[in-house]
Parts: sequence; structure tokens; C-alpha cells
Amino acid sequence: MTKILISIVGPTAIGKTALSIKLAQHFNSEIISADSRQFYKEMSIGTAVPFEDELDASPHHFIQNTSINTYYNVGDFERDAISKIKKLHNKNPFVVMVGGSGLYVKAVTKGLDYFPEVDANIRTQLNHQFENKGIAYLQEKLKTLDLTAYETIAIDNPQRVIRALEICIGTEKPYSSFLTNSDKNREFKTISIGLNAERSIIYDRINRRVDIMIENGLLDEVKALLPYRNLNALNTVGYKELFQYFDGNWTLEFAISEIKKNTRRFAKRQLTWFRKDDSIRWFDFKTDVDEIITYINSQIN
Repeated sequence: MTKILISIVGPTAIGKTALSIKLAQHFNSEIISADSRQFYKEMSIGTAVPFEDELDASPHHFIQNTSINTYYNVGDFERDAISKIKKLHNKNPFVVMVGGSGLYVKAVTKGLDYFPEVDANIRTQLNHQFENKGIAYLQEKLKTLDLTAYETIAIDNPQRVIRALEICIGTEKPYSSFLTNSDKNREFKTISIGLNAERSIIYDRINRRVDIMIENGLLDEVKALLPYRNLNALNTVGYKELFQYFDGNWTLEFAISEIKKNTRRFAKRQLTWFRKDDSIRWFDFKTDVDEIITYINSQIN
């Protein structure tokens, strides 16, 4: 039987986790997380790690599997996830993958372009420049070194800008020169499912989720991570805003409003990314799971 990867994507807080569990239970399969924020053991509330009952409902992989002190990038994930999927397919023709990190999803389903290894000190220096001079400084630097990358990558995402710059500086060649836009051959067929809703509904769900995170102890989680705030893993929505609160720069009310605003912006970027992929079949987030299963079966046959 053909080996199948069911990939579930969509904006944050849309209900991807719940759907992934229903599909995994139906196909008696296991779940690969492609959410890059959920890899870290020290972060759970602010990254919306599935609750214990959700983790118990179906076996999950790549949930809190590494430490914030470990440099773990999308290339590492591609290698590890492909290896895990291969092992899971030896037991069952179906594997479910879920996550809103577009580049990480693409790494598994279509593969990444090859980039040479560069001196790790370059990234360290760029991180310092980001902290001291801000994202605009790095954006201008990238614009000078690689205009094509400047015009095509997620320019508001510091991690993407720093990644492009470290390749430009470390190889003395444009980051864009390493992009081939050719897909890798995979041993499985991917069926991509997208969940969506009206923007107002997505934004309401995001705002409510942030409130629940605060109620569940996000402040204590972030406070415990203050000594590690300069690590790349913590340069993420929900943490960087509360660092400003603990520094005394923002009120708690304003920090929470910034988390909501930045999460809404993140959701918008997610949708922009995924809408470029014509292979994704979109469903309203309230669609009955049986309808989605019928579609998946039609694609298998």
C-alpha cells in the first residue's frame, strides 16, 4: 500500500491539534509535530504544547524533544523527521504531521535547499547586532548583500533575516544563489489539509488563547526563563513581550496586548505562506472530521 503522510496546516489557534488527534485515531497512526516552537522542553504554556490528555490520545513525536540550550534548526528537523516517518511507515502506511511552521512543513514534504556550513560565530554576531541595533539594521544589511532574498523572504522575521545574512557573510555568495526551488523525492505521498476561518474568528480565537495562557501561568514560565532570554529559541511571540514587562519597560496590560497583536500578525504570515501551496485542500475549521476523512480516502484511491 502507498505510504501516506497526512499534513495538517493552518494559522495558530485554528484547531489543528484536535484534528490531528482525530485523524491519527481513525488511521491508527502516530503524530509528527512540525511546530518549531514546541520542540523545547523549557517552553510549554507560551508555545501551546498539547495537554497531557491530548498527548495520551495518540503518540506524538518532536514535542519538547530538545533544550533551548541546543541549536536545533530546520535542517536538523528535516533529517530527524524523515528518519522517524520512515520508521513509523514500517508499522503503518499512515503518519499524521501537524504544525503551523511553514518552512518546517516544507522541509519534510518537499525538502530544503542545501546550504554550506558557516562559522557559528557569524550567527552570534548577528544576534548581538539584532539586540543592539534592531531588525531594520539587519534588513538594510541584507538588502545590500542580497536584494533578491530581501524581496522574497519573510523580512519581518528576525530568524529568517539572520539565517540569510549568515549564509551571505559566511560563503561570500548571495543566500538566494543557493535556492533551487526543486522538490526532493520522498518515499511517501503527502495529502495536505488546511484549516481556516474568517479573519475575525481567527483573531478572536487567538485573543482567547492568549488570555488562557496567562491564566495557566505564562508569567511564571517566562520569569523562570529570564536568564536565558538571549537564546534564539526565546526570541518568539509570547516570551519577548513579557521580557519587556519584567524589565519594567511595559505594563502587563500592554505586554499582553502586544502578544495578541504579534500573534495575529504571525497568523497572517502563516496563511500567506500556506496559500502559495496549491496542493493544500482547505476546509473550514468547523468541518466534520468525516468529511475530511472522505477527502483523504479519495486522494489515496
